[in-house]
Amino acid sequence: MRHLVAGRQFGRNSTHRRAMFRNLTANLIAHERIETTDTKAKELRRVAERLISKAIRLGEIAYTKPGEVPTDAAKKREFESNRARRLHVERLIRQYIPRFGTKVEGDEIKRIDLVEKVLVDLTKRFAGRPGGYTRIIKIGRRRGDNAPMSLIEFVGPYEGPRKKKTEEAAG
Repeated sequence: MRHLVAGRQFGRNSTHRRAMFRNLTANLIAHERIETTDTKAKELRRVAERLISKAIRLGEIAYTKPGEVPTDAAKKREFESNRARRLHVERLIRQYIPRFGTKVEGDEIKRIDLVEKVLVDLTKRFAGRPGGYTRIIKIGRRRGDNAPMSLIEFVGPYEGPRKKKTEEAAG
């Protein structure tokens, strides 16, 4: 029985599995949408959402880049006291994904700072969202081996809880 043993093994040893998810997570952050098998997408969701949740717990500290110290005295003191918290989360994220990734746009290759993208862009986009930062869309089967394929992507900005249909009709 597999009680309390979470995660799929994919027929790989633990180091190969960890490397695979590090690469998948880095590609998801860089491109914001990747195509992979259903089971890998379901496991990748767990990994990617944990990283984003760590950054979101920081709050506004995550959005502020290290070089941008606020000019307001009260915010400046708060920023200085929380700099260590941001650095800690940055190191936790950097433990799992590489610092830089590449993205091809047209003929040029862009170098992307993945850790800053998580801390600044994704944290700002998902602020206030209680989870569920990714979406999995099934797209059919792969031609070679008939494996079920899917797209995994980040969802849009959070609009708050939805109203029920009866409230929308009345108001």
